Amino acid sequence: MKLHIRSINPADGSLVWEGPAASVPDIEHAAARARRALADWSSRTFEERAGVLRRFAEVLEDKSEELAILIAQEIGKPLWEARTEVSAMAGKVEISISAHETRCHEFPGGKARTRFRPHGVLVVLGPYNFPGHLPNGHICPALLAGNVVLFKPSDLAPATADFTCSCWLEAGLPGEVLQLVQGGPETAENLVGHAEVDGVLFTGSARTGKLLARRFAETPGKVLALEMGGNNPLIVDSGHIGDLSAAATVTLHSAFLSAGQRCTCARRLILVESGSSGPFLDELLQQAAALVVDDPFADPQPFMGPLASPDFPARILQAQQKLLDSGGHGLLQARSLRPGTGFLTPAVLDVGQVRNLPDEEVFGPLLQLIRVPDLEEAVRSANRTRYGLASGILTDDDPRFEYAFARLRAGIINRNVPLTGASSAAPFGGIGDSGNLRPSAFFAADYCSYPVASISSATCQAPAPLPG
Repeated sequence: MKLHIRSINPADGSLVWEGPAASVPDIEHAAARARRALADWSSRTFEERAGVLRRFAEVLEDKSEELAILIAQEIGKPLWEARTEVSAMAGKVEISISAHETRCHEFPGGKARTRFRPHGVLVVLGPYNFPGHLPNGHICPALLAGNVVLFKPSDLAPATADFTCSCWLEAGLPGEVLQLVQGGPETAENLVGHAEVDGVLFTGSARTGKLLARRFAETPGKVLALEMGGNNPLIVDSGHIGDLSAAATVTLHSAFLSAGQRCTCARRLILVESGSSGPFLDELLQQAAALVVDDPFADPQPFMGPLASPDFPARILQAQQKLLDSGGHGLLQARSLRPGTGFLTPAVLDVGQVRNLPDEEVFGPLLQLIRVPDLEEAVRSANRTRYGLASGILTDDDPRFEYAFARLRAGIINRNVPLTGASSAAPFGGIGDSGNLRPSAFFAADYCSYPVASISSATCQAPAPLPG
């Protein structure tokens, strides 16, 4: 008997989607279909494949509101934010085309000529926090390069994936070129271990990413692209900020946008103490306490909806209690708003006295405050992590920014804007436990194909005789 997966609306507990998880025979069948489809899809011209992607973008635009509503229902994002996700999905098409033409364009080098080939059958493992946009960031460049894709979405967001794949079919993509494989961790395990799979493109936790890295250690010929989040620091250089209210708002957007469920969210607020640090903190706490947490379809629209699962608030509250028990001080404590749902208020905890502060990504609206005496210690504190995805500093002082930029260790370093502001037209990825040095977004083109260098001649040419 097949296992079923159920998608639950985290705002009210209602059923959004239900369906069977893929069995081992289902995976065998999908992999075989994908391998058979590879020859035709990869032999099409780049322009043909780009044409299908552009039609997909048109279908998304036509159905943008329908998909946004579904994302809001399934994951709990406010409708305004779900709309921005769908817009980013459509915008990814032209960015992917531009990236491929820039990064993977055929070029000469001396007597050689370099061209690019697809890897073959790629698995895309999607996360729940951006169930449309983040898998799309792998799928578009992978298809454009000539790969075929087996897509296993998060088991929290099967409906969004099902709808997205239907849009690809409507755009004219052959069904066997992108196949949806629904299921949970067991399905993912069976899928990535299949002999026909030539690579895995993953966005998710460091724990799962490391499991994949160990799984692929004996198969270096298979491509593995990992994006694994971070324990991201935001330095607030309070004595060198003119508008403390704006700085507080930037901090809130860094920490609590998407209910803290972005891999670039600020987890650690590193406050450089000065005469302005007290007023800044007062403003931050006042703004945080006033944030509206409500139903994704409420009018007016809330800043935060529920977390993506009714089970998630308990995890955040448990992490909060652990920090408090270890010496932390609750400046603003998270609390569950509606039992049995994903609704949770944001938290700001002073963890300066916490014993053995854990270097972990708490994936939710929990911001940890660390006070430091100067910028030098702020940078040292920011780098005190095994991760390295996003980092940032709020300061009006150019030399102090340059000092921090030169020393912060992260793949994304922002100044005076939220950490959550990442561009698809730039590389996206981190170092340390945040990834395996295969950045996505604009650089996703790099891991979706491999270069083939060749020296050729129209006729056979004997090498020059060796001396002597």
